[in-house]
Amino acid sequence: MKEIRIHGRGGQGAVTAAVLLADAAFHDGKFSQAFPSFGSERMGAPVQSFCRVDDHRVRTREQVYTPDYLIIQDWTLISAIDCLHGLKEDGLCLIDSEKEPGEFKLDTKARVVTIPATAIAREIIGRPIQNTTLVGALCGATGLISVDAVKQSVQNRFPGPVGEKNAQAVQKAFDLMKGGR
Repeated sequence: MKEIRIHGRGGQGAVTAAVLLADAAFHDGKFSQAFPSFGSERMGAPVQSFCRVDDHRVRTREQVYTPDYLIIQDWTLISAIDCLHGLKEDGLCLIDSEKEPGEFKLDTKARVVTIPATAIAREIIGRPIQNTTLVGALCGATGLISVDAVKQSVQNRFPGPVGEKNAQAVQKAFDLMKGGR
């Protein structure tokens, strides 16, 4: 089983990102679950969401304490909360940032990668909501879920032009990660 924890701020779509990952895994023939964890439940407050993906039925229901993969939607959270807590040594930390991974000086043995997801979202979608872009990046960096399944999930959730633009952002982020960024 692969476990994903997503750190974001209220309004960035962290919960939707987890749901999209779980839905895409289902489209790929896998078992999955997604669920949120809220604190003060207001725009801008730190939030977490979780996703599990497996080839077998997922029966556990607790929060993800030892993730294989982290998505950090807002890099300023790194200094505010312990985002890396429990990340497996052979895991992956994906950060939305135009900075290079080494600039964060993170104390982890896990692989750290960055992608300018907000910039991609502004360019393609026209809004700085980067959740779908980060889902595409995670799939490109890990191979956990196919890009076609992610795009199908995105277009099911957001039909019409909005879904098409989000699918384009997914593809661009996927391609950047597959290119070895």
